[in-house]
Amino acid sequence: MLLEIDLTSTIALYQQIRDQIVYGIGSGRLVPGELLPTVRQLAEDLGINAMTVNKAYTLLKQEGMIVTDRRQGTRVTENPAQSRLPSDYRTRLSLLLAEGAAKSADPAQFRAEVLRILAELQGGGQ
Repeated sequence: MLLEIDLTSTIALYQQIRDQIVYGIGSGRLVPGELLPTVRQLAEDLGINAMTVNKAYTLLKQEGMIVTDRRQGTRVTENPAQSRLPSDYRTRLSLLLAEGAAKSADPAQFRAEVLRILAELQGGGQ
């Protein structure tokens, strides 16, 4: 698993790690059951504090994206808890799409871009 963090970004490091793992899962680059690096290993690879990686992993566990077993390590969840999009995600997605539509001069071009991004995500694991 290859993650890149931006030490100069205004986005917190733990959030960058969390977001990249979520993107990896959503795009299919990280598959259910796939083993993730240990907290220490990822922290060493990225050159950051282990507590930062631990915070990202804790968030991902709380969201049901990963599971940790002392014997088997940390893995991508095999059976997501939700089969439907939770209402808070739907609300956030609706707001994000509304912001994009409000800032777009061409609604057809905006829609095409949204569909392109969705297609990339859905085809990312192949």
